Amino acid sequence: MRFGPGAAIAACLVAGALAVPAAASGNAPLALRPCFLAGLAHEAMCGTLKRPLDPARPAGTQIDLHVAVLPAVARQKLPDPIFFFAGGPGQSAIALAGSIEQLELRLNARRDLVLIDQRGTGRSAPLQCDSASHEENLARLLSRDAMLAATDACRAALQRLPWGDLRFYTTPVAIADAEAVRAALGAQRIDLIGVSYGTRAALEYMRAYPRRLRRVVLDGVVPPDMTIPESSAIDQRAAIDRLLRDCAAEPACARAHPALAATWRRLVASLPRAADVDDPLTGRPLHLTFTRDAVDDLLHPALYTPAIGALLPHAIEEAAAGRFGVLLALGAGPGAASPADLSEGAHFSVVCSEDAPRLTALSGDPAAERGAPGLYRGVCARWPRGAVPADFYTIPPSGVPVLLLSGGLDPATPARHAERVARALGTKARSVVVANGGHGVGSLACMRDVVFRFVDEPSESRALAVDASCAARIPRPLAFQPLLPARPASAPNDPRGFGDDLAKITK
Repeated sequence: MRFGPGAAIAACLVAGALAVPAAASGNAPLALRPCFLAGLAHEAMCGTLKRPLDPARPAGTQIDLHVAVLPAVARQKLPDPIFFFAGGPGQSAIALAGSIEQLELRLNARRDLVLIDQRGTGRSAPLQCDSASHEENLARLLSRDAMLAATDACRAALQRLPWGDLRFYTTPVAIADAEAVRAALGAQRIDLIGVSYGTRAALEYMRAYPRRLRRVVLDGVVPPDMTIPESSAIDQRAAIDRLLRDCAAEPACARAHPALAATWRRLVASLPRAADVDDPLTGRPLHLTFTRDAVDDLLHPALYTPAIGALLPHAIEEAAAGRFGVLLALGAGPGAASPADLSEGAHFSVVCSEDAPRLTALSGDPAAERGAPGLYRGVCARWPRGAVPADFYTIPPSGVPVLLLSGGLDPATPARHAERVARALGTKARSVVVANGGHGVGSLACMRDVVFRFVDEPSESRALAVDASCAARIPRPLAFQPLLPARPASAPNDPRGFGDDLAKITK
């Protein structure tokens, strides 16, 4: 445990200290009470803030915005808490409390860490679809028609909820909620850490409330003018191309897969393709048809994390030979992200309101309907859309230091997005690229130190000059090589005398 016996008392004192300035300034304080969160061995402080579902009707339907505070350990804590914005869109920040605390342990020593379940996620007016079975999720992964039918049913169910007007779950509305939390906590300025979609939320906070910020960290940058469905398709193709080039440049991978690029093209040309596989969760034999969209979706989780992506050359080689079991295990096995981790209602409410209206017009090319763009066109054609202000898509120059982090292998938010945003933010922005990093590099040990020193440094100029050279020393994991098959033992009279030992080693 991180705290000693007086942890609960200290946490209550912290909560009281947070509420007093808010009450004195005329804002309704956020009443916090001790709570236990999954992944934490000690108490946190939790509370709810009433917010109008429709900002234009403050007396109308209200929702409960759930907030958790991980109090600073130090008695003399610093006045600027850290707000963490989760990804997705659709992730619950509070559900990630244990992981976030471990990543930001040093920062949390002297600063409170504030987690908000963005409206539509977690317990904040949740927009969660049905809990589908593993078989149903697999069917949706392999068939766009099944996915669209499930999404239509989900939308209809969500619209029957008391908070089911899906127009009011956009990023600008959610950031107005976050500003209300800041005011209720009585913090004059805050530090922001956003990851993936959370960077778009952080950029909106910077645009709308620039004077309330001290430092901003953007990890895996999703600009407001980045059309997520189209960009994800482009960036995943680039990540696959990089994987093929890196295999050719790595001697062991090149020997094991001497023509991986040609093998990939042969696999793609063979799709759609039926194959017999074992279910990676149950072991049941299945007969499935793999389409190009399904293969792209199965590749995605492994591309996110280079250590897992090391299996992809082997998986591609196997799939091209008609053996899709490895690829299915990577994309739909125990280690793959579950739909239960994401609030689908919040996800589509954001993307359909902010990204879908900016999807390029169809050119008559059937490829324009393949992959993510086609899926989101289908879903968003029937999903209610909220309005966002025109300047939501702009990125004004920043008045506070901003650290932008990217992974060179990231299939969703590679450095091209961060570098463009850094130019727009101006002289107080710095972009750091981990060339061999995946999606979300702030979790890497050396980058956690960079983030800590950037936020902790009192001087703005020294914060922007923090040494991040360790990013260049992070290698790409070597491609996975299957174990060699066992070899028969040598005859007892083998004059070389090593056959038995070799057989033992290779078994």
